[in-house]
Amino acid sequence: MADEIAAKIIQLIAAIKRIPKENVTIDSTFEQLGVDSLDAINLIYEIESDFNISVPDEVARSIKDVRQLLEALKTALAATPPHAGTE
Repeated sequence: MADEIAAKIIQLIAAIKRIPKENVTIDSTFEQLGVDSLDAINLIYEIESDFNISVPDEVARSIKDVRQLLEALKTALAATPPHAGTE
């Protein structure tokens, strides 16, 4: 599951930045990828929509790389009850 989540995040970043997904790794920083604050907001929004979760604003503002984004997503998924919003 964690590998699937990482792959989805990498795919989203590549799509938003219009770069090959091979250029995005778990250790890439947003600065290396050219992800600015607007890109980061769009990325968080896409992740929240795709995974039906909410990432707190203070957490979202502190994310500076792919690994931190993955950890924030895993934390938010763990806090979301199963089948939330799937009616």
